[in-house]
Amino acid sequence: MSLDSQGASHPTAGASIPSPSHDARQAQIPTDFSRRGFLRGAALAGGGIMAATLAACAPSAAPPGWTYGPVLSQPPAGGSPAPSAAASAAASAPASGSPATSAVPSANIPAGWTQHDIDARQVVRRYIGNLAPALKGIYGDAAFAKLADILGAGENYPELSQKPAFAQVPNLFLTDAVSPLKPELDGGVKVFRLTIDKISQKIDEMKPPVAALGYNKQWPGPTIRVTEGDRVRAIFTNNLDETTGVHFHGVEFEDFFQDGVPFVTQKPFAPGETYTYEFTASRPGSLMYHSHHNATDQVGRGLLGPFIVDPKVDKVKADREYTWISNDVLGGFTINGHGFPATVPVLGAVGEKVLVRFMNEGVMMHPWHSHGYRMRIVARDGYPLGGAAFDCDTLGVNPGERYDALITLDRPGVWAFHCHILPHVEGSSGMFGMVTTLLVVPKKEHVDAIVKAVLA
Repeated sequence: MSLDSQGASHPTAGASIPSPSHDARQAQIPTDFSRRGFLRGAALAGGGIMAATLAACAPSAAPPGWTYGPVLSQPPAGGSPAPSAAASAAASAPASGSPATSAVPSANIPAGWTQHDIDARQVVRRYIGNLAPALKGIYGDAAFAKLADILGAGENYPELSQKPAFAQVPNLFLTDAVSPLKPELDGGVKVFRLTIDKISQKIDEMKPPVAALGYNKQWPGPTIRVTEGDRVRAIFTNNLDETTGVHFHGVEFEDFFQDGVPFVTQKPFAPGETYTYEFTASRPGSLMYHSHHNATDQVGRGLLGPFIVDPKVDKVKADREYTWISNDVLGGFTINGHGFPATVPVLGAVGEKVLVRFMNEGVMMHPWHSHGYRMRIVARDGYPLGGAAFDCDTLGVNPGERYDALITLDRPGVWAFHCHILPHVEGSSGMFGMVTTLLVVPKKEHVDAIVKAVLA
């Protein structure tokens, strides 16, 4: 297949790549979970397998008119929230999410607690789900007893027999791990075919789905992964009812007509049309692809995805990789299209190194804070920092920026990992939105056990 300098349309190309169902992905999951390639492109963004340090989930916010959540009134002597608190919660519930209602009756609230504490614990219960028993064999009897007490496991609550919230929604982690986007080969060119679709996205397993957009019917789109120097042909078929264009963010194009900006380097392509981009991946790093037409709306609704260019010689050695794409438009504050507790943990074992690729596709800066561990920042916008690499535990990532953070795991535990603009992560009903954990287990085989338990 050849292209002219205008990136000419190819009506017969760009056939849709079917996205496997959640059940199908589980059936296809590979058995070798410990190899480096298992979670390379996985968007393990958010939420730990269990989060003793985290509280719960308030509804995600949606623009315009974000709120910081209802103000929690002082509870009356009986321990139940005051009516004004409930009224405030209802008034401040975002239009695109579900109201801030409790899944647990307010009766039998422990002394000194309020409904806030009950709600907070309930979301963590959803988050951990039926993985709770596995934690005993991983962290040992003493730690497990503390965790069971924190969660009130003696109540035998229903979530103990349900999948974790993050395993009940489709996500980039499953798609990239089970069914990675593989290129066709046309001579020396790697050819990727993608569709651009209207989709329904579940921010978590309980909220109603929101009307979104996605590449290959998913948000974020599948990881496009190549090696430095590869010739790339990306063919997009527009299944929307509006025009669009695709920009590969961070690519240094030799032909500026491939840059993907309608009315600057191309005409937008219409519903039903197919458009082809071809270029050489001349530099390695954490890059992105997204719409560059009506972008505030289209990117905000999900037209975004990771573009990873591996270097010919990899100077950064990591045992596992995680792609972490933040957005803050549709669905509120999300990591890889989901909010806590339907976010997947960053998972690794003591002795391993984990590379986290931060990508900001939203409209706000987000300072990511890692509890208990420093991050070694080794690249910015795909460019290696070399001797300028630095350590931090809070990293501000601006819209459009990408940072590569290397974390050396030397202690087990569940460590909170979240945006430190607090209204993006916690309200009076507990944790929500841009929250994750770094889940460090003692041995590599524990990683396998957790993943198998999630996908069983």
